[in-house]
Amino acid sequence: MIPAAGKIPRALIYVMMALVVITVLLAYSHYRGKNLSVDPRIVPARKLYEGYNALAGSNDYAGVIRLLDTIAQIYSQYPHYRGSFETGVLENNRAAVYLTLGLSYDSLSSPYHHLGQDSLIALGESAARKSIDIYKRWLSVYEGSGTEEIQEQVLATFGIGLKTDDPGEMEAYLENRVREIENAMEETPRRLSVSYTNLGLAYRYREDYQEAASCYQHAMDLWEDNLTAENNLNILLGEPMKKRNFIQKMFPKPK
Repeated sequence: MIPAAGKIPRALIYVMMALVVITVLLAYSHYRGKNLSVDPRIVPARKLYEGYNALAGSNDYAGVIRLLDTIAQIYSQYPHYRGSFETGVLENNRAAVYLTLGLSYDSLSSPYHHLGQDSLIALGESAARKSIDIYKRWLSVYEGSGTEEIQEQVLATFGIGLKTDDPGEMEAYLENRVREIENAMEETPRRLSVSYTNLGLAYRYREDYQEAASCYQHAMDLWEDNLTAENNLNILLGEPMKKRNFIQKMFPKPK
């Protein structure tokens, strides 16, 4: 039996937001505009992520939601990017914002405060579930595929809406997208782990401790270094919270 737990420590809530920022920065590091072979249609979306850190750091949660909405609109214009791993990142970022506002309802104010704490948590839970569904569907398409197989799958939709008369340019865009997908296949289990951590926070808020513990455990199975999930589980079990040691902070394992 999982014991009832008190309020979630504010430090864990901030760690959750930090995880989202890390997710954005790791994703963006692959896509900086210096690489001229990046699909030009979605370069504006990736550049917009540059503003995420500043908005989140200043607690401008309405600004973060507007930013995510704008980025989502860009991706939704092109069939290849609808349901892509990038949209899973967007939904999980959205989940983190709403959950942070809900779990810190008494100490954080925003233009969404009038919705009430329960509604904010529900919005966060819905976005977390969407991100999990997107990641799982996306992985089911590409998981186990080699470079040539990925290229064949990408060809079906990638060129729709991409305007270029240069075959060499098109080939460069395609090759770059295949590399991005290969990188994302390695990163997405970690991203999925963060989504399950967020879902666990929603269950915990509703005092469904069994389901919360299940989410945290699933998150740790996907990413063993998910310290946020581990500490949330430790709190439910009455165990002490863990801290990263000096070596782990200085030399973190690849995510």
